[in-house]
Amino acid sequence: MVYNRSKFWIRDAIAPMNTKPAKTVIDLFSGAGGMSCGLEMAGFECLLGVDFDKAAIQTFQANHPNAKTICGDLLEISTSEIRELIGDRKVDLICGGPPCQGFSTIGANDRNDKRNFLFREFLRVVDDLKPDYIIVENVTGLLSRNNENTLKAILGSFIDLGYAIDVRVLSAHHYGVPEKRRRTIFLGNRFGVKNLYPNLQFQDNEADLQFLPPARTVGWAFENWLEDNGECHNHDIEKAKISNPLERRRLRHIPEGKEIRYERDQTAYLPPELWFDVDWKTLREERFREAKLKRLDRDRCSNTINTSRTTYYHPTEDRYLTPREAAAIQSFPPHFIFKGTLTQQWRQIGNAVPPLLAKALGEAILKLDDSRKDCDRIGKIRDIKDIRAQAFNYRNNDSKSPEFVQLSLF
Repeated sequence: MVYNRSKFWIRDAIAPMNTKPAKTVIDLFSGAGGMSCGLEMAGFECLLGVDFDKAAIQTFQANHPNAKTICGDLLEISTSEIRELIGDRKVDLICGGPPCQGFSTIGANDRNDKRNFLFREFLRVVDDLKPDYIIVENVTGLLSRNNENTLKAILGSFIDLGYAIDVRVLSAHHYGVPEKRRRTIFLGNRFGVKNLYPNLQFQDNEADLQFLPPARTVGWAFENWLEDNGECHNHDIEKAKISNPLERRRLRHIPEGKEIRYERDQTAYLPPELWFDVDWKTLREERFREAKLKRLDRDRCSNTINTSRTTYYHPTEDRYLTPREAAAIQSFPPHFIFKGTLTQQWRQIGNAVPPLLAKALGEAILKLDDSRKDCDRIGKIRDIKDIRAQAFNYRNNDSKSPEFVQLSLF
């Protein structure tokens, strides 16, 4: 398949023309800036990025030259410091991925769990700056039954600050990211109306989504988002080579899209002299806990890109992925440059919000902002079980779907 880079770039990567002043955003726990990168694609102006990771902030600065940055712990950063950097600019949106899992223990004298304080500090900044909108992203495990008290505490805290708050799980591949990465997304607004989640943009190989284009693939990422005017940043093939000779020999026998997890895989792909020195019958469920030698498939979405480069291997070459290849799968545009060591770059990429997912969220917020005066105010819904169940119904985010249900709290 041949892709037209110029058409893609105009359609997906350039902020839309808008005669109104751009909405502004502050990115807390910003990491490298995947969220703010996508929001800028949607038409927002990023004023500030805050993170304690020095290499991540260097990356943020390099790719958000018009934004200010603070490298430090939010516990030690006052809103007066933030105001000093951004001046008298109105903050329309605050986004971030604060650690949330320990938040429910606030008030239980668990002063050793720093996560309690970090989420509370996020709330402090929101309360002081009073943005019209908020985005909080986190892992899907936050919505598990074990974290029910945490979820209640998060929702209640935003309600107490005056926000109408919704929570859903979104999968990045529905929004143009060639990766099946699911994240919990909280949206909030100060206007007492339902938050608007983005409609599905790409199908999930289901009959009821055939009106949408197919999900993008690893091959699409490699063909479209590796080169920036003929140059590939963070794409050192030498550093992507495998140093272990046995691992290299085994990988040569693994077909594209395949892996070793069960004994049958080993028998199918590896010659006996390269078999693993394990007794398969003694392994739990008679399989490896994590697949080994997993090659990506150019005709499919990738699974979640994480912070370790040894998780996946190139589809056809006997090596790891480069940071640029991983970043392309995460939907970082090719001009986005990562700073720091190889390990630091991978940590930034694996921890990032995929920019095209953030772009879809930003566009949905702007759409709501244009129509909020005509929206009905929401009622109160307190059943946490219903909220959790509907939040995981991420395949039906499309408001045109008869199965679409939006649960909100205010």
